[in-house]
Amino acid sequence: MRGSDSSRITTGTVVQTHGRAARATVYATLVTGAALCLLPLLWTISTSLKSPEEIARDPSRLIPRHFAPENFAKAWTALPFTAFVTNTIFVTAVNTVATVLTAALVAYGFARFRFRGRNLLFYMMLGTMMLPSQVTMVPVFMIWRGMHAIDTYWPLIVPTFLGGGAFNIFLLRQFFLTIPREIDEAAMLDGASYFRIWWKVLLPLSAPALATVAIFSFIGNWDSFDGPLIYLNSSEKYTVALGLRMFQDSYSNETEQLMAASLIHILPMILIFFLAQRYFLKGVALTGMGGR
Repeated sequence: MRGSDSSRITTGTVVQTHGRAARATVYATLVTGAALCLLPLLWTISTSLKSPEEIARDPSRLIPRHFAPENFAKAWTALPFTAFVTNTIFVTAVNTVATVLTAALVAYGFARFRFRGRNLLFYMMLGTMMLPSQVTMVPVFMIWRGMHAIDTYWPLIVPTFLGGGAFNIFLLRQFFLTIPREIDEAAMLDGASYFRIWWKVLLPLSAPALATVAIFSFIGNWDSFDGPLIYLNSSEKYTVALGLRMFQDSYSNETEQLMAASLIHILPMILIFFLAQRYFLKGVALTGMGGR
């Protein structure tokens, strides 16, 4: 008995040791990967705070010897970034709200209503995700040109009111399927209409999934480059992405100001992601639990 107990203790110790070594390996790999991913961002921040002389002398140094925060003010005033940011906030805010509401409405139809051809329509919608945007870019541009909407924000805003995108519909539909139908039936017994059930019942219960769609939409619209490049011609209507490209063309030799302008562009996306990270992770984790 003593020999058996001793062997069990030894085996348990070996298994525990291997488990700790495996966890340490996983953690070390994750930390290394995170450090490699953060290195370009750290270099951008470092360069934006350096003087031109220090960049020329030691461009690889991460911690500047002398900080130069005035680079941000110079970059902001070199071009009308106030107008660029204002335009981007307008387009992003409208598109984010429209995407969340319209995608939720279409997903509600796929998740709750039974009608002939529902699955076929759903799979056809998912099939559009495999269609590259470059395929439809020219015909869509010709449509907007025929409507005399070039150099306006209409081509950038109107499409988000037409369903919110296949991926967002799929994401919200899967989340709606996790909500018991008994809740809808109870609301119907109280006299609630379909629209009121969607607005008063499903949307409040779907806050994590809605936050996930809002984050994706915000980042996609804030960072959008192709749409504004194709449809906007007047510089006073430019978004931040186009303004950054203009800055790169005009001040390509001012590396420190270019990095400062790049941080101005990406800072809102980083802040939004970290502030809403809890809802984002919860929404992604629960979305895959939906059934048919």
